[in-house]
Order: sequence, then structure tokens, then C-alpha cells
Amino acid sequence: MRRALRRAALALLAPLALSACTNDPYPASDAGSKVFYQPFDEPPKTLDPQVAYSVVDHMVIGNVYDTLLEYHYLKRPYTLIPGQAEAVPEARAEGRGVVYRFRLRPDLLFQDDPCFALGGADRRTRTVDAADALFALERIADPEVNSPVLETFAKIRGLRAFGERLAARRAADPGFAAARIDRQYAQAGPVEGLRLLGPLEFEIVLDEAYPQILYWFAMPFTAPVAWEAVATYDGKGERASFAEHAVGTGPWRVAVYDKRSRISLERNPNWYGLRHPEWHAPGAIYPEDGEPGDAAKGLLDPARVGQPLPFLDRLEFRRDKESIPAFTKFLQGYYDVSGITKESFDRVVRGGELSPDMAARGMRLSKTVSPSIYYIGFNMDDGVVGAPGRERARKLRQAMSLAIDSQEYLRLFQNGRGVPAQSPIAPGIYGYDGDYRNPFRQPDLDRAAALLREAGYPGGVDPKTGAPLHLTFDTPDTSTEGLLAYQFFVNSWARLGLDVEIAATSYNQFQEKIRKGAFQIFLFGWVADYPDPENFLFLLWTPMGRSRNGGPNSANFSDAHYDALFVEMRARPNDERRLALIREMRGVVERERPWIELFHPESYRLAHAWVAPLDPPGLTIPTAKYLDLDPALRKRMRVAWNRPVTWPAWALLGLAIAVILPGVRTYLRERQ
Repeated sequence: MRRALRRAALALLAPLALSACTNDPYPASDAGSKVFYQPFDEPPKTLDPQVAYSVVDHMVIGNVYDTLLEYHYLKRPYTLIPGQAEAVPEARAEGRGVVYRFRLRPDLLFQDDPCFALGGADRRTRTVDAADALFALERIADPEVNSPVLETFAKIRGLRAFGERLAARRAADPGFAAARIDRQYAQAGPVEGLRLLGPLEFEIVLDEAYPQILYWFAMPFTAPVAWEAVATYDGKGERASFAEHAVGTGPWRVAVYDKRSRISLERNPNWYGLRHPEWHAPGAIYPEDGEPGDAAKGLLDPARVGQPLPFLDRLEFRRDKESIPAFTKFLQGYYDVSGITKESFDRVVRGGELSPDMAARGMRLSKTVSPSIYYIGFNMDDGVVGAPGRERARKLRQAMSLAIDSQEYLRLFQNGRGVPAQSPIAPGIYGYDGDYRNPFRQPDLDRAAALLREAGYPGGVDPKTGAPLHLTFDTPDTSTEGLLAYQFFVNSWARLGLDVEIAATSYNQFQEKIRKGAFQIFLFGWVADYPDPENFLFLLWTPMGRSRNGGPNSANFSDAHYDALFVEMRARPNDERRLALIREMRGVVERERPWIELFHPESYRLAHAWVAPLDPPGLTIPTAKYLDLDPALRKRMRVAWNRPVTWPAWALLGLAIAVILPGVRTYLRERQ
């Protein structure tokens, strides 16, 4: 009977215990800390800074590996500032080449790691020197590293030849191939274009003028790397691989790396910003200036301006494979920032602004135009839509361009998220002109019909066949949603009388057709690697032609005047002459219409009231060190939004009392 009473007591207590439960997925010890929570859907492919190229890769390494140069957090167009380097170097002519000299800050340290025991049994870190920066550049040329950016850095004199010597020595000499990595590089070197001038100073020598090289020193590809880390984490035996074990110099270090579920980054106490706040280094303090209007948006709060970074204690990335559950957790307050799922867009955004119920929850919406572009391209080698120099084909392309309403496309298929494109250059990039209106990108069916008549296709009819001119529009997207988007363009051209057929194939088949030039019309997008007009305008440069040279000029556009302008433009600094060249190139593209520029995508990002400031950069660059949050406010709002539903527990308690109490009374009477 005593056992029965115990069971009864437990039954009575269980509902009370349940009523105190919470759905908070994080430990209670984190509640008062500045821990930033963010979801990710796909695991990183690699943490090797000389290899990593995806957004999710940079989510980790962009915060763990510091770079020599960085971007100003607020200024647009994007502006380089010193990072680990003391200054942004300037070009110096040397014969036919160009030289850039870098000087590192003193007393930079790698994060603590056992790999440094290679330099002494008790060592856990060491200073960063110029040789580490050169080692990283040599790794780009190493065939076994397989860096995706070798073509860019092959402009450094002798770098490609260094990689070829490495491969040859390894193939010919097993002993060389088994030697420690730093010794292999030393024996295969030196590289003519990499000059070590001292412990903190080095130069790179380019064979030709290429000002854009400096942008690459704001990317992890050029982040200094410790040879000890590469030598230790070679993936042999029980050792981790360097692709899975980051040893960086940035404001964060990896504390937990379970890439299929959780990635945790904690403050790196060795980071120069924490160790030397007295330097007031540009990359280690919150910016003191920005763009007009930044103060009104709360981006120049006096409480943060000029303060040492980072503000956060830890970054927590939790994997959520599906977007809807991840967004639900954001609404519960368990993620601090979020994009907006298509299914929830109308609930969250009204007329381009936050809906009243979202605003009432204290959320903020930030909108950033990505430095990228979507466009429809014509195959300029095709005899109908291309035919270089032929007025008939040019007027056909102009007419087809005038038929497309980018604003309507954005409304129907992108929830209005985007800016109609007028030229290849995206907002935030030098040379972008927000006031420019391309005369062939303002929808005008009457003018388009007139151009078709002038081209010899009255009413869209091909005089050779007496039927509507038949064209093909290739796509690798066979989904219903994708085909609906393509049908929008087909319907637009049908209003001119043109018969455009969608040719949907697999991605591999589509790429093969583009490579061979066996197509007429296609749709592509481009995301800038770095914020320079050269990274957009080279997409129409003759040497980049896809069919002839395998480059990204998929339209196979070739224009001698455009090419000459491009070569001069890319080698110049941002000055009046460069701007004039850009405008002249824009005029060529405007007239020739190898593209129908569609739109520059716009990302919408939500943040809770406790997160500040929030200024998404557009580029894939690390910004976590600039973020701050109020954990007390977050805790209060989470509790308010996630109150447990207790009435079932109390109902269960009442039922238990009703069932058990008669038995207890009977037992007590029998005992008496």
C-alpha cells in the first residue's frame, strides 16, 4: 500500500513538473551571455583558407582567419581598410611589373594550438610574420592544395612555375614528397614575385598592372597560415586534416566543430584587437564614420563608435536543414537573425516594410542589394540573334530587351526583392549610377515592334518562313516553378509576335551546350568576388569568351572598342578617367545588347530587437565582430513568446486527484 501511495504522490507531482518545462534548446548557463545564435543548412566543405570558396565555409573561416586588409563595415562603395597590415599598400612600378609592399603589425599571434609544439615542446602559439603570409600564397600554387584562385594569383611573377616545380620534385623524389611541407617549399623556391624583406615586411611583384589584387588580400585565400598547422594536420593516421582543423589569427577560434549539427566559435584571446586595444586599429574597433543616414539607422550609436571589438562572447551555428522550422525557431527567439522564407513573406513584409505584427514584436528589417546581377544573354556567335556587326540582329536584341519588364518579374517571382538592372554594374560598386536609365531597359512594346519592323520581322514574322520567328531559350531548370519564371519571358516576347521555345535540359547538358555555343538565348547570374567594376565588365571581354576560351563570357560577346576600353579601365585607380571609360563601355553594351540586364538581387534580413547594429554587407565578408546584443532583453522576450501551455497539466492533476483520493480515504479507514 505504501508503494501505491508513492505512485499516487508521483502522479500528483508529475503535472507540476511538466508545467515548469521549457522548449529552450540552449543551456541555461548561456542565458546571461552574449551568445549569438544563427542557423545553417549545409555543412562547410572545408576550413582550409586557401581553398574555401562557399558562403557556409566563410561563415566559419571568415571569423577565424584574419586577413591583411578588410572592408570598412559601413562605407559604400566598398572601401578597403588595414587589417593585419599597417596600411593599404600602393602600387609601385618596377620595369614592366607592379610591386606592392606590405608591412604587418607587430606582436600578432596565432591562436593557441598543440601544433606549435613542433617549434618547441612547451609552445602553444607564436607570432605571425611575413613568412606566414608568403607561405599562404605559395600554398595557392601547390597542386596538392588545389586552390580555386590560382589563375588570379598567377599574375604574381613565378608563382605558377613554383607549383610546377613542386609537382615535378614530388613525382621524381619520394623523399622530397615525404619531407615536411615548409622544407618542400623552401627547396622548390624561391618565387621571384614573393620577396621577404624582414620579419614583418614583404613584397609581391605582378607581371602586369592589376589593382584588383588588393581586394584578394581582404579574403581568407591570402590569410597568413602557420606551416606547423599544415604539417601537423595532414589527415594521416589519427590526425585531423587541415581542412577540418582551423588554426587562425582572427577574433574567434573554433571551440566545437560538429559540422553536421553544431559549430561554436569562442573569443580568441590572442587576437590583436583584444591584446592591443590601445592601437585603435581600424579593423579592431567599431567604425567612427559611415554613410549619410547611418546615424539615423542606429549604425553609429555613440555607445559603440570607436569601441574595441568584438562585442559578442560566442557564435553558435546550429544546423537546420529545412527553412520553415528554422524560421519558426527564429520567431520563438531561438535564432537572433534570419532570412525570410517564401512561404512567410506576405506575413512578415507588407509593401516593402515590416508587417504591423512583426514590428510590434520589436523586429527590424534590413534590406541589402547584393553585388550581383541576373541577366538574359544572347549567343553572339549565333546567325540569328548574334551575327556580330549585323544591324538586323542588333535591332532584334534591342526589341527583345524592350519587351521585358524586370519590375513585374520581381513582383511575381521574387516578392519584389531586387533592383531592376540598367547595366552590368551592381549597386555599391564604383561606377554604378543610380540615376542612369538604359533606353532599352524601359519596357516599351510600341518601340520594340517598330525595331522588329526595321529588323525585317514585322509583327515578329520571319519573312523566310511566313511564320513567327522561332528562337530557343535554354535552361537547366526543369522544375515547375523554374519553368513558370522562364515562361514569363517567353510570354513577353510573344506579345511582339516572336515564337520562343523553352529548351529545358539537365544542368550538365545545359553547360555542355553553353560550352559548345549550341544555343541562342540563356539566363545566368553572377555574384562579384570583389567589389570592383572589373569583376562585372570582364564578363563581356573577348578573351573571356566561353566557346573559344572557356571563360565566363557566356554570351561570346566580342567588340574591339569595348576590349580596348576594358584593358585601360581595369589597370586604373578609381579616378575620373576610369569613370569615363566605364560609361563609354556601358554605352557599347547599351547599344549592342549582348545582355538583357534583369535585376540585382536584394536580400531581406530580420533581426530581433536585442540585436544591434545590423548592416548586412552584401559581400560574403565577416561582420560578426561588429554585432552586439542584449541578453537580458532576449531572455525576457523568449519567456513572453514561449509560455508553456499548462492547462493540460492542471487538468491531469485534477483527474488524478479525483481518481486517487477515494482510494486514499478507503485505505485510511481500513487502517483505523
